[in-house]
Amino acid sequence: MNNSQQRGATGRSQARRAELMAIGRKLFADTSYDALSMDDIAQHAGVAKGLIYYYFKSKRGYYLAIVEESVAELVARAAAETELAGSERARRTIDGYLYYAEHHRAAYRTIVTGGVGSDAEVLAIRDAVREELVATIAEAAYGRRTVSPLARLALVGWLSGVEGITLEWIGGLDGKGRLGRDEVAALLVRQLRATLTVIEEFAPDHLAPPAHEAPGDPDDHAPVTGSP
Repeated sequence: MNNSQQRGATGRSQARRAELMAIGRKLFADTSYDALSMDDIAQHAGVAKGLIYYYFKSKRGYYLAIVEESVAELVARAAAETELAGSERARRTIDGYLYYAEHHRAAYRTIVTGGVGSDAEVLAIRDAVREELVATIAEAAYGRRTVSPLARLALVGWLSGVEGITLEWIGGLDGKGRLGRDEVAALLVRQLRATLTVIEEFAPDHLAPPAHEAPGDPDDHAPVTGSP
């Protein structure tokens, strides 16, 4: 096989793997992990079961690959546009986070709740995304990704609130009177501003950004513009 043929085979292999990942995300969005067998997955995908084993080794490997891909997408969307000023970056981070949760509800629930029971690997993936999001917010607020233990604790507490609010919000997206993403983002941005103010009270070396520059300033009642 020449180089051109090898590249073609690799491209086809990557495309087939991507197809299986997309199918798996849809399946696990509607059906619990335990309720899906490899035979079910193969039937829905229209492929031989051996092909799934070839790419992912096992059902658990398939599931973990889907979770990891979901986490990478969530972090990439939330932490995009690093060239923006801190206040706008914080707004975009929150809006990107909500956008992902709104359009990938099952994947978001898996990431936040830990997925299959108390699976240690899924929990580790969840913890990694939390660390990255806390670091992203810290960088937007303070210009650095590493903060004091007290500041980190406060930001983790804020993020836990974000997760709870987001889970409640996506659970009611199809109901009457639901809030729009802009409204939820504005709420979370305002709560972040309050958290930064409290951090400064306890840790004066962690100055909250000036009101006109920080998330939660008087303009935060305006819709948050972000991902389409």
